[in-house]
Amino acid sequence: MATEDGGVLVAENLSVSFSGKSVLKGVNFTLKAGEFCGLIGSNGSGKTTLLRTLLGFQPIDSGSVMLDGKVGKAGINSVGYVPQKIMLDAEIPLRARDLVALGLNGQRLGFSLNSKKVKQQVDAMLKEVGAEAFADKRIGNLSGGQQQRVLIAHALIRRPRLLLLDEPLANLDIRSVSEIVALLRHLSRAHQVTILLSAHDMNPLLSSMDSIVYLANGRAASGKTDDVVQSRVLSELYGHPIEVLRVMNRVLVIAANASSEPCALSMPDENLMKA
Repeated sequence: MATEDGGVLVAENLSVSFSGKSVLKGVNFTLKAGEFCGLIGSNGSGKTTLLRTLLGFQPIDSGSVMLDGKVGKAGINSVGYVPQKIMLDAEIPLRARDLVALGLNGQRLGFSLNSKKVKQQVDAMLKEVGAEAFADKRIGNLSGGQQQRVLIAHALIRRPRLLLLDEPLANLDIRSVSEIVALLRHLSRAHQVTILLSAHDMNPLLSSMDSIVYLANGRAASGKTDDVVQSRVLSELYGHPIEVLRVMNRVLVIAANASSEPCALSMPDENLMKA
């Protein structure tokens, strides 16, 4: 069950440090069932740390995390996860369907990958993510977009309430990015799975995400995208003047340097380049 207010994921006043350095400071947000949320921030802004904290891999200094109505690790069985980097060697004799099956019984000693029930579940999951055409190909021989579909199937086959994805769009071509975002949007709606997807660029997600958690300087602004991605909110978050421009259905962020001279346009992250 979700919490009484509908929150599948609730982070409350969450503060986390790593190697003695404060990474997250008083982060608050709530995600409801079926919500598709973008976790946006530059490299080093704390996105991966936040995901690791939600998964119980990173200790919390203060605050709390509630997963599917349970505090901390007690709710971890309700979570599916697609990590940022997985090295998949083409020589590994592991088919796409085998990897998905490991999401069901990979922790068992002597897993029974060929059981009829497992095969039915795997086939159904592969079909849901549009991966049935390459189900019997080696995972290391698949394209980046195809691998992402298989990894999503692996994470979802146990039917979690919450799916966390760490930079799943990195290194994909434009077409694959669009297809993966559309797939995740469909899955969130069709199965009421809550999705938190981290990315450094919000633009591919603008037409699909319901909400945003924007990280900068260890702090977060969260809510509806149009409410968060505006000059006043981001200026407060970054601690210096920020302007938000919308050009040809894309969001651009402009920062001013100490002399009030304009900085170069950048993608919506902390890499605000000086002119």
